[in-house]
Amino acid sequence: MAIIQVLVSLLPVVLFLAALILIDSYKLVNPKFVAAALFTGALAAAGGYFVNTSIVDWTGISYTMLTRAVAPVVEESLKATFVVYAILRNRVGFAVDAAITGFAVGAGFAVVENIYFLNALTDATLKVWVIRGLGTAVMHGGTMTVFALIAKSLGDRDTPSFKTFLPALAVAILLHAAFNVFFLRQPIPGTVVLVVIFPLLIVTLFKESEKRTRSWLGSGFDTDQELLKSILSGDVRKTRVGAYLHDLKERFEGNVVVDMLCLIRIRVELSIRAKGVLMMREAGFKVKPDPRTHLKFTELDYLEKAIGKTGLVAIEPIHNWTHRDLWQLNLIDAPKQKAKQKVKTESATPD
Repeated sequence: MAIIQVLVSLLPVVLFLAALILIDSYKLVNPKFVAAALFTGALAAAGGYFVNTSIVDWTGISYTMLTRAVAPVVEESLKATFVVYAILRNRVGFAVDAAITGFAVGAGFAVVENIYFLNALTDATLKVWVIRGLGTAVMHGGTMTVFALIAKSLGDRDTPSFKTFLPALAVAILLHAAFNVFFLRQPIPGTVVLVVIFPLLIVTLFKESEKRTRSWLGSGFDTDQELLKSILSGDVRKTRVGAYLHDLKERFEGNVVVDMLCLIRIRVELSIRAKGVLMMREAGFKVKPDPRTHLKFTELDYLEKAIGKTGLVAIEPIHNWTHRDLWQLNLIDAPKQKAKQKVKTESATPD
């Protein structure tokens, strides 16, 4: 196995992924999470191989039918699993994060698939590995990028569910199938199209996403600051939040309403902290976790339990946590974990 064949078949998709991470101004996707996406993509490749070969053994379908109709459905469904998990668990906040996660899954899939073919096609020419490295491998990353972007966009509009991902999965499957059909006929032109169009598409996407992120950060930061200022100054009674809480006194006890106000204050403080982390990261600074933040998480957990599910639903009209708000907590999640450990330690320590 010549070293040039290995490099040509494996490096392009890895370099594409590295480029996506480097041009991301906010660096929100944790390297460990990218590694997890790569690993999951590798597992999907192994799973896809066994599923596809089993279908061929059971049905006796031709290789052409496998590549055009069966493999795209099986492989895209397996690759999509990790992206679905990331969106449902609020591990990605913006389109850029979803794109990086999706491409990482596809890259992991492509690397394992090409390693398999490197061992299976020992007599293949360099042309074959150029096509597989720049064409097929990039296709696997590209279809998952498209899936992630569509799924993230649909998920932001409404509460994401498994039905949310079906249109995105359908598009990814169609792109994969179309690529296989075209590639079997015109492999060189297909590779050229991918190499030229895909980078331009991604750069355009990143610029648009970062523009929206800056707009969201600016308006969200100002709104949070105004709300926090009114709460801390005692002028909250003059705001819609204060008026709504006053009306809730007829349904809840006074101490519960006070807890609701405290809960809103802590949520806003955490939101401001998370947005500040985003702004610092964009400016190129590394932000260390604030050791005092864990106290806010501890108090937040206590207040949520004290208010109860009914109370939390009651304050949704004035302060509802969106999926992006919940995702922000991942930016300062380390202190939260420390808080849980600290609570357990203190509860186990005798007075």
